Amino acid sequence: MLDDGGATHAAGDEPVAPLGHLYRLGFELRNATSIDQVARSVLLDLGGLAGVRRVGLGLLEGAGRRVRYVATEHAGDTALDWCHIDAYDDVPLTTVTRTGESVTGSVDDLEGRYPGLVARQRDEGTRAIAAWPLPGPASPIGGLVVFFDEDQTFDDPLRRLFEATARRTADAVRRIRLAGALGTGGVAGDDQLGGTGVRASIVLEGDPRAPGAARRFVRQQLDAWEVEGDVVDTAQLCVSELVTNAVMHAGTSSELSIDLEAGVLTVVVRDLGGPSGDPGSYAPVVDDDDLRVFGRGLTLVDAMADRWGSVRDASGTTAWFVLSVADVASSSQTG
Repeated sequence: MLDDGGATHAAGDEPVAPLGHLYRLGFELRNATSIDQVARSVLLDLGGLAGVRRVGLGLLEGAGRRVRYVATEHAGDTALDWCHIDAYDDVPLTTVTRTGESVTGSVDDLEGRYPGLVARQRDEGTRAIAAWPLPGPASPIGGLVVFFDEDQTFDDPLRRLFEATARRTADAVRRIRLAGALGTGGVAGDDQLGGTGVRASIVLEGDPRAPGAARRFVRQQLDAWEVEGDVVDTAQLCVSELVTNAVMHAGTSSELSIDLEAGVLTVVVRDLGGPSGDPGSYAPVVDDDDLRVFGRGLTLVDAMADRWGSVRDASGTTAWFVLSVADVASSSQTG
């Protein structure tokens, strides 16, 4: 069992790792110049703790549709061997990216929730599992998962350790993605939808007509894909709010892309406002005044979408949301 002793707290909400854990890792993350360096540092650091048999790191890609994943067995490779998993697979790592809440427990505790994974891990000697989200501006950008070969109590020191690791890892990933975009003039990270679903896109003008055009485009495409019901109205409402934000805060044209695959609708809005726009433009507004309308749109997106997020880079901001589609005609899956 891990024995981390007590912990101290700095001013504010920033988690502090117990007894100096992460000081070395924090230095490595601040000086990392690639995502591979970040991943290797985190995997080796957590993998070296007593009782840990395996560590995994996942980063959301494709507007939240998939997770790019690597584990400790590849940490010593010259080039890390990343793989992709579906972000909707029912495993602890994807749960924390969807919910933003940690998952911890013994394999017995988690067996009812993740029977397939627990069966495999129990055979490999795992006794307990912890998964932690990597925090992002609106929703997690990925997650960490740790497999223990010893029982764990998951007390406060251990939880602070994982929270601190996740926070520093997320900060390093965002810094490197932004630096890469600034150096190339491109887009930080992977915001391509990928997959094999049907998709369509349109370029919208940066004026007040854009939200209406976006709503009409979404309805027309969903009608063509034989999607019906409340999901159509919800998609129109959410896309209207994202496009309105792009017009108000970026004032430029934007690209709207929609994708339907395996009963999941993904909508992406990318403006060309550059990194100097209003930093709060893609953050939900917290306001006790129920009569206030301006600025509350993203709160609606946060409440109505299954998941949403945003990322700012050198050439603008990408915001996205996903909705589950209950009854999709088979023709919409084949195009």
